[in-house]
Amino acid sequence: MISVNNRDFLHVPITDYIIPSEKVAHVQVGNNAEHALLVLTKTGYSAIPVIDSKNHLRGLLGIGMITDSILGLERIEYERLSDLKVDDIMQTDLPTIKTTDKFQKGLDLLINHTFLCVTEEDGTFAGILTRRVMLKEFKKYIYTK
Repeated sequence: MISVNNRDFLHVPITDYIIPSEKVAHVQVGNNAEHALLVLTKTGYSAIPVIDSKNHLRGLLGIGMITDSILGLERIEYERLSDLKVDDIMQTDLPTIKTTDKFQKGLDLLINHTFLCVTEEDGTFAGILTRRVMLKEFKKYIYTK
């Protein structure tokens, strides 16, 4: 059993652990599914944020969502990729976290997600918070205390 006597680290702001938006692959509202699939394939990610022209987070798009949208009754309809818009197939009800939130909230939400989209108070996309980064930080805290 791990015993953590000092829980101050749970109240540390997440800002130091965010991968900034400039370093995160994303697509924009209005892009077609073909472009999104290319971005996902080239980066090796399974999901990426969807942002609008004002850099506000609008959703999340994954390879599975794209694949589901082009499945026909008898075959995969690849020709539909250029006509489908990411805003029609993206997930809009996603868990997010704000730059002002604390380590504990990030840790709680990352139990069920590999990463979280991080926004400023006004909805501007700030970056992502990954499970890997949070677990590394938690591990460092446990082993040094």
